Amino acid sequence: MKTVHTPPAAISRRVFLANASLAALALHQRNLFAQTAPAVVRTPLGALRGEAADNVRIFRGIPFAEPPIGPLRFRAPVKIKPWQGERDATKFPAAAPQPGAVQIPQSEDCLALNLWAPEGKGLFPVFIWIHGGGFTGGHAFDPLYDGAEFAREGILCITVPYRLGVFGFLDLEPLLGADYTGSANNALRDLITALQWVQANVASFGGDPKRVTIGGESAGAKLTDILMGIPSAQPLFHQMISESGGAERIWPKSNSALIANGYGDQWRNLKKNDIASLCTAAPMLLIEAQQRFIAGWPQHFPLRAEVDGVLIPRLPVETIAAGSTRGKRLLIGTNLDESAAFIGPHPSKDAIAADLGNLPLPRFAEVYPRYKAIYPDLTEEQRRIRAVTAEEYWVPSTHVVDAHVKAGGSAWMYRLDFAETSGRLQGYAYHGLDEPLVWDKPRTSGTNAAAEITLAKQMHPAWSAFIRGESPAAPGLPAWPPYRSDTRPTMVLDTQSRVDQKPHEAELRLWDGVL
Repeated sequence: MKTVHTPPAAISRRVFLANASLAALALHQRNLFAQTAPAVVRTPLGALRGEAADNVRIFRGIPFAEPPIGPLRFRAPVKIKPWQGERDATKFPAAAPQPGAVQIPQSEDCLALNLWAPEGKGLFPVFIWIHGGGFTGGHAFDPLYDGAEFAREGILCITVPYRLGVFGFLDLEPLLGADYTGSANNALRDLITALQWVQANVASFGGDPKRVTIGGESAGAKLTDILMGIPSAQPLFHQMISESGGAERIWPKSNSALIANGYGDQWRNLKKNDIASLCTAAPMLLIEAQQRFIAGWPQHFPLRAEVDGVLIPRLPVETIAAGSTRGKRLLIGTNLDESAAFIGPHPSKDAIAADLGNLPLPRFAEVYPRYKAIYPDLTEEQRRIRAVTAEEYWVPSTHVVDAHVKAGGSAWMYRLDFAETSGRLQGYAYHGLDEPLVWDKPRTSGTNAAAEITLAKQMHPAWSAFIRGESPAAPGLPAWPPYRSDTRPTMVLDTQSRVDQKPHEAELRLWDGVL
């Protein structure tokens, strides 16, 4: 299993409250306002009572599916049923079961979204954010994803959860039978159910169901890109934002079966061959088996969605290239040194299997030795970071944008070069560094605070403009041209931003036919 070296800078940037209780997280949100007042909205499902202050209405923990517990464990989500009376919407839901973060309340009853709405009738454009976490972690109530700033700008912001790990990305058919066919796509079905809830209910909050942008970072971006390749999901959104994504992290069904049997072996060892107890055991016992399984599996990120022939008929990039997102708009990009956040000093000079997000090591080894000829002045570690960044984020994102544009969609591409100025990651634009800039939560102290604040005041308005249906633009940024596959114009976001044509073209060519 890959060892993730979480940099101290990343912790402070994300304001990650791993040891906070759910009540403390709710208090964090309330403290953003001097005073709050009740806010009641009547939806087709029933009334919700949230809070309002500073021209923003906040509704937390709105269920969009029945709790996937008991007989619904490992099943496709069931839409939430209507209720009587006012339902409290002032508290965040629990996070999906996951390893670590033990002080954050966790429960299988996790399919509830959070919504920040501007005051007034609207109709407001809608931004739906899908959190990251490697398909095994993360939650939709991280304080970084506070949507109040977007709401004050006239954008209705929603953060959505999905089932994680074996609950959302494991095909149980080989273990439990045909009733569980396609369960590796339950997380995607959760997201589609949330998008269906938005279409049916968001107008009650002033949102425009005809102007819905989905987006996310890391795993959230990968899920966004996969959703672009799901035909049945296309009526549910109109624009996409992909930060450090790609649509490569998906298995053919044969691989999903191998993963299922590998996990089943761990479970049998843990539960003395009682495979049926998967349906009734305590959720954290399933997570314990998950972690043992991941630690022993030869490739990183074994828990993934699958091409099941039903929800996902073929590889998502192929569906995108066939025109699934024709006419839609895409904002997509990566950070220059994504993998610097994960790759620590290796005893060897080469990348190892645990570093890779998409390819088995032998395939990666076809490309990696050629990096020295292209980048002779980089150190071994710098070359390793470049190659692994390309394998996991940059090349897959380029595949998505090329397929989308060639099939009739429009797109704007970026690369974040703005780098850390202190610590181990000094000089690197590492994975996740974009998020506080997009959400306008830069650091306000430190050696690079002024530059960080300036860039956040450019990136956040550019993202907001895109969500409103405009070109991504902001004071201080040069004109951002739409993406073309022949010249690949890319906005390079930095202390002095610029537009590059065909960035790293020689490196991109190394990957032809490999990824």
